[in-house]
Formats: sequence, C-alpha cells, structure tokens
Amino acid sequence: MGEAGFESRFVAASDGLKLHVRVYGQPRAGRLPLVCLAGLSRNAADFDVVARDISATRQVIAPDYRGRGLSDWDPDWQRYALPVELQDVLTVTAALGIERAVFLGTSRGGLLTMAMAAVRPTMLAGAILNDIGPVVEATGLVRIKDYLGKLPAPETMEAAVALLKTIGAGKFPGLAEADWRRQAEGMWTMRDGRLAAAFDPALAKTLEQVDLDAPLPTLWPQFDALAGVPVMVIRGEHSDILSAETVAAMAARRADLDVLDVPGQGHAPLLADARSIGRIAAFADRCDAA
Repeated sequence: MGEAGFESRFVAASDGLKLHVRVYGQPRAGRLPLVCLAGLSRNAADFDVVARDISATRQVIAPDYRGRGLSDWDPDWQRYALPVELQDVLTVTAALGIERAVFLGTSRGGLLTMAMAAVRPTMLAGAILNDIGPVVEATGLVRIKDYLGKLPAPETMEAAVALLKTIGAGKFPGLAEADWRRQAEGMWTMRDGRLAAAFDPALAKTLEQVDLDAPLPTLWPQFDALAGVPVMVIRGEHSDILSAETVAAMAARRADLDVLDVPGQGHAPLLADARSIGRIAAFADRCDAA
C-alpha cells in the first residue's frame, strides 16, 4: 500500500471509460468488504479516514464515479446518471472479485445503494445510508444546485480551505483545521498547473434538468427493498438533505434501523470522528454475523 495507505486500480467500464478505485487492505476470511460510494460531485478521497481505520480488519473499496476524481470524464454528460453509475459500480466489484459486500453510501452513494438492493440484491449484505433517505429535501438540492460547478477556482490550497469555510462553517461549526484541509484536498486537484475542481464541470448540467419547483419523487420502494439486510442511517445535525422527520419515518418502517446522529455537522457527515467510525465498524461486524 505504501504511504498512501491504499492501492489505486483502474477498471474499464462497459463503454471503455477508465474508472479509478482505491483499494484499502486485503480480503479477509469471514469479513465482508466495505464498498464506499461518494456524493454527487465527490470522490473516493472523502472516505480516506474511515477507510484507513476499517481496513485494519476488512478490505475497503472506494471507487471514483465517471467524471470524478481520477476516473475518465464522459464525453456525454447525460451519462452522469444513476443507472450508468450503478452499472459502473457492478463492473468495479466484478473486476475485484467482490460477490457480496456492505455498502456505505453518502448522499448519491446512498441512492445507488438503495438501487443496488432492487437490481442486485445478492450483492448487498448491509447498507449504511450517510445523510440520505427516501425523502430528499428540496432546500438542500437548491443549495447544491446554486454552487455546483460555480465556485471560483482558488489559487492555492490555503485559499481553497478559506473558501470552504466561508461556504460551510455554519453547518459544520466544530471542524478542525485538518478536517477543512482534507475536504479541500478532495474537492480540488492540480490540473495544468492550476487548482481545479476534482470533477467534470459538465456534471452541473444534471441538476439543471431537475425542476425544484415540482414535488420531488420519494424513494420508499427503494428503501423497502433493503428489507432483507441490516440497515444503518447516519444524519448530520444540520443536514438540509435528510430531515429528522424522514429518519423517524424510516425507523417506523424498520424497527431494527440503526440510527446515528452526528452533532455539529451538516450534509454530509465526514465520517472521520472516532464515534462514527466505531459505529460503522460495529455495524459491519453485525453484517458479517448475519
């Protein structure tokens, strides 16, 4: 693994695009791998802290979706879509020889996890939904739509950190400087000698197509498709994507729902604190036993 703590691998998607995946640790007998799926414009770097910790006991896989991180950009922005990305995840897991896993999905990654339950239920041994549920709050989508692909390109990483603080300090009041720095390093990358967003700017077009004045569809059938496996939901105290009311409704449908509230964080919890990592590790252990 080297100093990076992970191995970078590249897998060809069904249409030939090169997909990047971080592989932390080795397969372990009796231990299901943990597959980490990031948010809309995010990438595998978001899971670095939790992945390093969890990989001491089980393998952790964190792919970059097409157009994000180190994966190829898609020349057709309309293929930045959940069905395509779900197929990419299945391609990656097949290439790595993973037949069954616990899935940890942040935001969009949680949507993919619920879709996995409907499309490939045998793949799913457990689901952790990080700040996402069957009801997505329009307020949060408006916020994301307003900034996605529209942030100025910072000249230095220090400027990137300052920009992130300006945007997010209200929702994440307790973050340490190292947390902000880690987030900035995952959001921006060096391209042609300058800092640039670590995703294809065309990704913003996918949200332009969403009519936020109309009621958003709910995903209760997709959530209910998780009935056969253990489920955990994580919610940031200041989340504007997943409401406390939705979590309560999820718990009403699933008496065994494992709920973790993360104080002092918004959308989406960073999963870098000892309490969150410990709960995720314990949940994965229960999935092994199940």
